[in-house]
Amino acid sequence: MGRSEWEPSKPFDLRERFLEFACLVVKLVQFLHTRGPVAIALSYQLLKSGTSAGANYEEADDGSSDRDTLAKRKIVLRELKETRFRLQVLRRSNFIWSEHDPVIVETTELIRIVATLIRKGGG
Repeated sequence: MGRSEWEPSKPFDLRERFLEFACLVVKLVQFLHTRGPVAIALSYQLLKSGTSAGANYEEADDGSSDRDTLAKRKIVLRELKETRFRLQVLRRSNFIWSEHDPVIVETTELIRIVATLIRKGGG
């Protein structure tokens, strides 16, 4: 059985994985625009947090100091948690369905990865 259209690829390079995740969020937002005015309103918040995580990771990866990198990674973690919350709201409100669950799973995996990077202070 092949990968569903909502199943993210998981490249080894974390920058690439965040890029793929952001593109998946964009695709989901496009889908939400077919689901009515409430879904559209929520989609803008999802778009912002879901794409911001990767952009902030790019910044964190090039932090000017260890402290700067840590602060930026914490922003990445907050954006991912916000994204997961919004996805869960959309799921429980039936704006997205079980076929979209891989997006939520990917968000959770990225949260775990970034939380580990923060705890270990590595990159």
